[in-house]
Amino acid sequence: MSFAKLKLHPTLLENISSLGYTTPTPIQEQAIPVIIQGKDLLGIAKTGSGKTVSYVAPIINHLIGGKQAKKSRQPKVLVLVPSRELAIQVVEVFKELSLKSPIPVKSMAVYGGVSINPQMKGLFGVDILVATPGRLLDLQSSAAIDLSKVSTLVLDEADKMLNLGFHKEMEEIFDLLPKKRQNLLFSATLSDQLSGINRVLLLDPVVVKVEDKVEDVESINLSGYFVSDEKKGPLLRHLIKENDMKQVLIFTSSGIKADKVANKLQKNGIPALSIHGKKSQFARLKALDQFKSGETPVLVATDLIARGIDFLKLPYVINYELPRSPKDFVHRVGRTGRAKEEGLAISFVTREEIHHFKVILKKMKRFINMVDSETMDL
Repeated sequence: MSFAKLKLHPTLLENISSLGYTTPTPIQEQAIPVIIQGKDLLGIAKTGSGKTVSYVAPIINHLIGGKQAKKSRQPKVLVLVPSRELAIQVVEVFKELSLKSPIPVKSMAVYGGVSINPQMKGLFGVDILVATPGRLLDLQSSAAIDLSKVSTLVLDEADKMLNLGFHKEMEEIFDLLPKKRQNLLFSATLSDQLSGINRVLLLDPVVVKVEDKVEDVESINLSGYFVSDEKKGPLLRHLIKENDMKQVLIFTSSGIKADKVANKLQKNGIPALSIHGKKSQFARLKALDQFKSGETPVLVATDLIARGIDFLKLPYVINYELPRSPKDFVHRVGRTGRAKEEGLAISFVTREEIHHFKVILKKMKRFINMVDSETMDL
């Protein structure tokens, strides 16, 4: 199935395509039509399954298909998340998918740990508010926000929010919301505690549960190098040049690091481009096209953007920086070795990361003979 069959606005489809997404994931395919119909939904899907787009796309589709409302401090959509990092990630997706919309859509993330004053000023005219519970209540108590017109409530990573003790804060927020609204609840797991709050939040919900599919990584050769942070660059350039690598997808933990790695490769005669959320839509699309065509042999990407990159034949993946979870590691290395083609996934591991890397390999039930880069002539 293509995204076009999900009855999404042409502008939205264009934005989805520009990020490199070709076909919806199972959670997106099942959840988007339900949300478009205005029904409550309980979506159970693992992290990395594409659940953010599964609610972002239909929400934007609804907003740009209606009338432009008068600017106020009354958001139409509220997305509650457990952490600052997730708030930033989610609002980035909203911004990416609302580019060039026929009706302007303003989205904003609010979270603690930073000054509240700029957030208070920026709330005017916001259609979609992504918030952590504590900061949202701070803004409400300061009369900077009015939640009485929220028509769609999204609770993302509800399992983590409940486990982290946000239950009391969320109950306060629920009291501030209109009773009649669409409720969308997403979680990685369905616990007894979560089931209790489902009864409060959801009215005859459609339940979409996507079973965790284990990626086939048997055809992927895994290789690893012990290396210090300062020697990662020389080791990377050595491997690419010595093995004449083409179509190398490199993973970093941030957009800033992706830019630095790509720039350093370019200065050393290796054509490379970076792709991440801070890049313009045009720049990302151009980088993807050049990488797919072979014009640029190396692409440096972050996890969020790389989820939209899919190739039947990708010979090399390099973890310049290790991901946080075994799930993300499998997702990364699973980019190569597809269509029964062999692939090589290389990981750079610092001494401080040895234990973390062992946990990843144990989860995958794989073993790697590591190479100590200190013994190599770089």
